[in-house]
Order: sequence, then C-alpha cells, then structure tokens
Amino acid sequence: MNHPDGPQLITYADRLGGGLTDLRRLLDGPLAGAFDGVHVLPYYRPFDGADAGFDPEDHTIVDPRLGTWEDIRALSERGVVMSDVIVNHVSIRSEQFRDVVEHGDDSPWAPMFLTLSSVFPDGVTEADLARIYRPRPGLPFTTMTLGGVPRLVWTTFTPEQVDIDLRSDQAWDYLVSVLDALTGAGVTMIRLDAVGYAGKEAGTDCFMTAATQAYVDRITELAHERGASVLLEIHGHYLQQVEIARTVDYVYDFALPPLVLHALHGRDLAPLARWMEVRPTNAVTVLDTHDGIGIVDVGPNDLRPGEPGLLGPEQIDALVESIHDASGGASRLATGAAASNLDLYQVNCTFYDALGRDDRRYLLARLVQLMLPGIPQVYYVGLLAGENDMELFGRTGVGRDINRAYFTPQDVQAHLERPVVACQLEALRLRSSHEAFQGEFSSEIDGTRAVLTWTAPESAVQLCFDVEDASFALAERRGAGPWRAVVSDGDLSPMAEAARLAATRH
Repeated sequence: MNHPDGPQLITYADRLGGGLTDLRRLLDGPLAGAFDGVHVLPYYRPFDGADAGFDPEDHTIVDPRLGTWEDIRALSERGVVMSDVIVNHVSIRSEQFRDVVEHGDDSPWAPMFLTLSSVFPDGVTEADLARIYRPRPGLPFTTMTLGGVPRLVWTTFTPEQVDIDLRSDQAWDYLVSVLDALTGAGVTMIRLDAVGYAGKEAGTDCFMTAATQAYVDRITELAHERGASVLLEIHGHYLQQVEIARTVDYVYDFALPPLVLHALHGRDLAPLARWMEVRPTNAVTVLDTHDGIGIVDVGPNDLRPGEPGLLGPEQIDALVESIHDASGGASRLATGAAASNLDLYQVNCTFYDALGRDDRRYLLARLVQLMLPGIPQVYYVGLLAGENDMELFGRTGVGRDINRAYFTPQDVQAHLERPVVACQLEALRLRSSHEAFQGEFSSEIDGTRAVLTWTAPESAVQLCFDVEDASFALAERRGAGPWRAVVSDGDLSPMAEAARLAATRH
C-alpha cells in the first residue's frame, strides 16, 4: 500500500470470476500497483438476496460460498478494506425478525424493528405521511402479520428489507456485533449504507433528521474506537454534502458523475468549475457505482426549498436525455418507473454507455476523477469499460442490474487487453504512486479548456484537456527531470490500438 488515500476498487466478491480469494489474486496480479484498497460490496449471508447483499440475514457471517473472515483479513494485509454497515434495515428473513413474525410484541427483538406506530404513537395524519421523504414511489410501509396481528412495518426500500429502530438497545447490540466482526477481520473503512433514512421522527420528513446525526456520531465513535474511519452514503442537495462533510470522516462526491457527464455531453465546464470551488476534499470520488448515476445530487430538490442546484431543471432534463441517447435507449428501459425496484433519482446505465462507448471521452472522465482531491474509487464494471448488461437486466427486471455484470476470468483478461482499460490502469498506478498527489491541487478553467495540477516539492502531475473535442494529455515530472507523457487521447487511436494488440501477441 502506497497511500491511504490512494485508489480503491469497488466490486462484488463474486463478479470478477470467483470469490474473495480470486479477488485478492486479481489485485496482486494484473491489477497490481493500481489499487491501494478495495471496497468489497456486501459479502454477508446471503450475498445474493433480494438486493444483492444489501438485505443481510446475518450481517456477522461471510457467506461461505465466497470465503471466510480470514479471506477478508488477507485482503486487509495488502491495503485498505472498506465494508458496508447496513444501518437502516435487515432482511425480513433474519433470525431476529422471523422471531418477531412468530411472537409479535412478545419477542425480545420486537423493539428493534419499526412499525408505523413506532414513530407515530399518537396517530398519523395525511400531512405526516405526505411529508415522508422516500427515494421510491409510494409510502414506506408494508402490511405484515406479527404475532398474528396485522401491522404496518416500515420498509423504506423494498418489502424484503425491514427498517431498524435505532432508539432500541437491541438495535445497538446488533450494530456493535457487526462492527466487531468487520474490524476484527481488519476492515478499516466503514461505509454507512442508507444511514440518512435511519432517524425517523414524527413531524419531520424522516430524512437526515437531528436523530440521524446523533446516530452517525455514535456509530463513528464506535468505529474510531475500533480503528476504523467512516464514509457516509447520502444522496441529496449538494449543500447537504458540503455541510455533512464538516462533521464526518468522509462523504461521497456524488455530484461529480453527472457534472462530468454534463461537461462532456454539453461541452460546458462551468457547473463543474462551480462545484470544484466548494466541494469537500474529505470525499470519496466515483463515476459509477453499484447503483445508478445520481441526478438528485446536482439539482434543486424539496430537501432544500428555494436553493438552486448545480444544474438547472432544463440542464438536468437535457443530461438525462443525452444519457438515454448515448446508450441507444437502454438506460431509458432500465430507469425510473420503467423497471422495478428503482430509485427515481438515478439513471441506470454503465458510465461507458452513458458516454456512447466513446473511449476518448470515457478515459477523459476517469482522468478528471483521478485528478480531483479525495479518495478515488473505481467500480469494477467501469474499470473494464463494461457495457450495459441487457441480458442480466432482462432476466431479473431490476434496472440496476444493467450495471452489475458478471465477468468470467476470460472476460476479465480480454477487457484488460483493451487500450481504454490499459490506459485507466496506467493512470491509476500513477495516482497510487506519485508523490505529487501528497502536495497541493490547483485548477485553471477557461471555456471548454482546463488544466488540473498537483504540485509537491520537485514533482508535479498535470492534466490538460478540452471538453469540446475530448482531447487530453496527462503528464508527470519527478525531481529535476523533464515532463513525461503518461496517457493522451492519441493512445486510443486505431493505430495505437493495433500496435498494442500486436505487442501483446508477441
């Protein structure tokens, strides 16, 4: 490991040709030097539930089909390991909730789970229900029979995921057991999944309430006591991210992906430039993740009434249509009400398809991400410049599966030989190893052209680019030596690709 803030890979344990052992071999083999850490998406039992592991039945057990806690420890010995603590909910098939289903309020676990009356013991009005913020259509309740009595159980995301009541001792005993299992295996970064919805309070929109902040503070203290830092996963108005960043270890820069897409589709750097002036630097940067491309993060929304977004409504509409057009309509089929189990504020599409499979614009987007301050994370599909998986989406009907492809070892090897992937890896290795990234960052933006620079004593890295034609050049200098070209748009020309393929054959 070179830098604790170096690049990290985001991946499911089973989608790069195997399990946890195979993932380590990949990181130490063809991906060596590119990643200083890895965010392994939920590997708990079961990893293949209704929400791809985000609905754990047992959050303290590694699914044996993937490996063991020793495999997680082995990953931690080579670099940072980030894991998810799913704060808001568990599976309806968890041992605790199944006991509540059988015994109702007589179950010792009954206080751990939220029902409508848990939050509104004095009754609820139409205004109370209309105020609740939910990322999906409809109200966040599912009728279930608990101990023979029909109840309205709080299910923010899906009927398969029942929400936890963090006011109860049982919930905190559960969360502490999860933290102990993770940190005991060497996990040093904790991602709080969906924590913004965990602080339900009557008289509020039940999102990012005062109770939420108190819960985040408590979990953060517990994590710090165990040697781990905390990343909050919050989608909302961009000003919320700026404010929250002042109180936590890390936040996501979820505004970056749509702003980069806007810059490349609209040939307009102004919104990205505005964001760079105010964005928090204790950020984890992404282009793509296991979820969709967030739009709410750059627009106006009801969470901050009267506050404009980084993009206006017309710009957002144009961006979404540009993504749909670039993907040949595939993202339209997988987004919003067109597909099941989806967040309405996200566009479901691989980032590669969102840019029309244009290698130059795609690589430029990745370079911009790698140059910005923060911890860059690269999703496994994005690393391989993967295309929309319409077959998987067709089988499951879940829109986000369009960007959750399975790769065989042969698939991985074939993708690694593509110039756009090889150039990404070269840039990632530079980001991981170059001392300039421990120095000072500066930027100059003039119309469609920009220069992003990192400078340290006697070393520098610089990216020059123009979103008008997607031309770019990444160069580095060490010590008193000359500037050296690292990658440029010319590396993706047909002649360059032919030369690279010829070299691999010999």
